[in-house]
Order: sequence, then C-alpha cells, then structure tokens
Amino acid sequence: METVRREPARGLRLVELARVEALALLGEVSLGRVVFTDRALPAVRLVNHVVDRETVIIRTHLGSALLSTAGEVVAYEADAFDLQTHEGWSVVVTGTARIVRDEKDIARYEQLLRPWVDQHMEYVIGIRAAIVTGYRIVKHDRDLL
Repeated sequence: METVRREPARGLRLVELARVEALALLGEVSLGRVVFTDRALPAVRLVNHVVDRETVIIRTHLGSALLSTAGEVVAYEADAFDLQTHEGWSVVVTGTARIVRDEKDIARYEQLLRPWVDQHMEYVIGIRAAIVTGYRIVKHDRDLL
C-alpha cells in the first residue's frame, strides 16, 4: 500500500492562548475528553462538562472508571475546529480530580450539567485547573486581540 504524503496547510500559524482565554473557550463548548490512568494504562473518556471559575465539572456514576480518578492527576481536553479552513482551538486542563461533596454545589451542578446519556450520574467530579494550555490555529494574516 502506498503512503500518500500531504503538504501541510499553508497560511496557518499556531498561537498560544493566555490562561483566561483558554478557560473561557473551554466554557463555550460542552463536550471534551478526560485523560486518566485505568489499571496502569492511559484511558480517555468522552464526557460533557461545565466550567465553574477554574474548575472543570463532570458527572459520573458508581462503577465508572472515572470515579476511581478521585485524588489523581488527570487531564481534560476540548477543542473546536472548522474542518474546511482547519482554523480552531484546543485547550488542555491538568489538575487533580476531586469528588464534590458539598450538597449545595452538587445540587447546583446537577442543574447546570445534564448527562448526554440516559444514565443516572450520582457523582460530581471537579478538576481544578493547576495547568492550562491552549492553542489557536489561525491564518497568518489574522490579527488576534
């Protein structure tokens, strides 16, 4: 089988995002990926989220591998790209996953974050942003504020 090599897209550049902008972009989308360790191997789960200040909030259920991340360092990634122009952004938040235990916070997050799947999600997990990295892919001639 012949390998097809494609030239990189011309006219695009990578721009690093400031922490505040990266978190704001993350808050504009509702779907991302949690990266964690499951039985000593890397694992990725697609989940919906909300961002509360500098914490990514997700919900999970008893028996989920995500529940075992409590107290562990995880990464959370979300992005948005235009498939035609290849412009877009990607943000990664790295931090320690913690089970939310405050009843008022749990009730608030249950209202803000509805699971996309038809399953009861009785646990709320917060990932406090210790490290935030983000990048935009933009046209060379595009000005950024």
